[in-house]
Amino acid sequence: MTGKAKTNEPPAHPAVSVVGPHDGETIVLGTTRMRVLEDGSHTGHRLAIAESILPPHTQGPPQHRHGQHDEGFYVLSGTVRFTVGDEDYDATAGTLVMVPPGTPHTFANLTDQPAVMLSTFTPDLYLQYFRDLQEVLASGRPLTPQANIDAMSRYATQPATGLA
Repeated sequence: MTGKAKTNEPPAHPAVSVVGPHDGETIVLGTTRMRVLEDGSHTGHRLAIAESILPPHTQGPPQHRHGQHDEGFYVLSGTVRFTVGDEDYDATAGTLVMVPPGTPHTFANLTDQPAVMLSTFTPDLYLQYFRDLQEVLASGRPLTPQANIDAMSRYATQPATGLA
């Protein structure tokens, strides 16, 4: 008989990642706090996941389009206003919003209560955009619209000009 010899060793599997409720990298962008749950290092860079806390009356980024990744938002608590093109959607807890590449979008918390959402980035590269913005703020430089556009452009993302 030919072939591989059988062994009693378990098959090799990638390491499982477990991030506890107080673990993960924290990114602070003004009043918004983002907790990185998966930065892509455990998924072969196919997926990144972050939890974001949006205080009341938090405006999101200008409308923009991603050229190379899908972005998903699952609202855990509160209400988040998503603007896609010229249409608004008020997403409450339990709502999933998936944004494919090329779709203009933004979000905001217009309410008097905080909102928490889980965001996915497939692939993971766009997570670095948030780290870049935090670096600008930490350096004491102002986060101007041009600095934001410059950071977006490094990750195949452009403002959706002509939209609110």
